[in-house]
Amino acid sequence: MSFTQAIRTVFSKYFRMAGRAGKAEFWWFVLLWFIVDVVLSAARSAFDDTTFPGAIIMLVLGIIALLLIIPMITVGVRRLHDVGRSGWWMWLHFIPLIGTIVLIIFWVGESQGPNQYGPGPEPAVAA
Repeated sequence: MSFTQAIRTVFSKYFRMAGRAGKAEFWWFVLLWFIVDVVLSAARSAFDDTTFPGAIIMLVLGIIALLLIIPMITVGVRRLHDVGRSGWWMWLHFIPLIGTIVLIIFWVGESQGPNQYGPGPEPAVAA
């Protein structure tokens, strides 16, 4: 699955927690999240928050964060389903550091065959 396919898939399942997400789909979306965060954080640090450009960048940062948080949660839940775990494990994010480390360990796990969350995701196609 390519970067654009993964992003398109995640946004097409914006509110959908049912089903499964493969490694490529999840990690490409995490990369998008990281790139957007780095770019907007760099732009934010270039301006004072009290100036007009700084305020606009803060507004854009907030809007983008709101637009990306829901698909980030849903693709994370679907990735947990792919490794045979309940989406309730996402609550580990509220345990500082340790919870996130445990989730990363789960997310890098290998996909299972068909499980209670449905058939496996489409296999990644080599480009």
